[in-house]
Amino acid sequence: MAATDRTPSVSSSITEGPDEKKNSSDGSFVKLKAGERSEAGDDVERAELLPEDHEEEKPAAPTSKDNSTRTAIIWMVVNTLATIGIVFTNKAIFSDPSLKLAQLTFAAFHFFITWLTLFTLSRPRFGMFTPRRVAVKEIIPLAITMALNVILPNLSLAFSTVTFYQVARILLTPTVALMNFVLYRSTLPRGAVLALIPACVGVGMVSYYDSLPSADANIKTTSTLGVIFAFSGIFASSLYTVWIASYHKKLQMNSMQLLFNQAPLAAFMLLYVIPFVDTFPTWTEVPINRWVMIMMSGLFACVINMSQFFIIAQTGPVSSTVVGHVKTCTIVALGWMMSGRAVGDKSVLGVFVAVGGIITYSVVMLKHKAQGGK
Repeated sequence: MAATDRTPSVSSSITEGPDEKKNSSDGSFVKLKAGERSEAGDDVERAELLPEDHEEEKPAAPTSKDNSTRTAIIWMVVNTLATIGIVFTNKAIFSDPSLKLAQLTFAAFHFFITWLTLFTLSRPRFGMFTPRRVAVKEIIPLAITMALNVILPNLSLAFSTVTFYQVARILLTPTVALMNFVLYRSTLPRGAVLALIPACVGVGMVSYYDSLPSADANIKTTSTLGVIFAFSGIFASSLYTVWIASYHKKLQMNSMQLLFNQAPLAAFMLLYVIPFVDTFPTWTEVPINRWVMIMMSGLFACVINMSQFFIIAQTGPVSSTVVGHVKTCTIVALGWMMSGRAVGDKSVLGVFVAVGGIITYSVVMLKHKAQGGK
């Protein structure tokens, strides 16, 4: 769940970082965005909340602009489909009572998939980044936060509707902004702050109406546990996002290198906790279709990691932001259709307010950056 989009929690994806300039193969400079993801890491559209001073390795830019555009579009479509796929696949997995309470095992599986993907991308045949080692004690706090960043949102998905889960993730942006202000006195433009107000109000409306009990058994609702896990997950994901920024500076490592060290450590630490926390099903009684879904979830996580890397390398902030919002709107719409709720349900107003607020925020931030704002 594990999972970056505002779905950093359901897969092992890539969190965005700073804008960097790097030589392309023809000697010119291309502007790139640093990348990495938490499982809930964060989507590419929150890049403005992360640092801007570490160096990032990227593949050489294609010499043909047409080829570059075509490749970027393909990867954006692949990333969008994989993100949507992983949310609904994980929701289906967690809807099985025998698997719902095996969250740490599921997260460890995704961390392994993340490490395996990055290991493959670092091989000479691909050469997308050069692995670097760091002392385990240096990144233990980050690895713990990474695990919480995946497990808590996944628990939210298990006990919530897909619509609430996805809309609640919108709160990542204002929470990260607040943490940056408290910790580093980093401020946002006034217009961006004002846009975040309706985003927060909208999430509150969805939280209230989506958690109300329904007389219709066909209408899916969010439980109190789902709300608690959602807001706890938002705090963990936001803290992880802020810490990622400081660890980039502290260790002088790019996002791929950092995640390559975090993922196996997080999985290893979970092995010590899993026997005491997870409730395991009788594995032989788990239906074949559930095993297929678990494998699909791992595949989606792998695809998200790879595609996010290329999106960050080959597109600008506008394209990345649009992709993030397309994913959010699509997941919310599909979740709504599957929830059994009527179009006139009161929580739909909260959805529009929340999504409208975060889109307005993105527009304000993009204009602010275009004008040279810091």
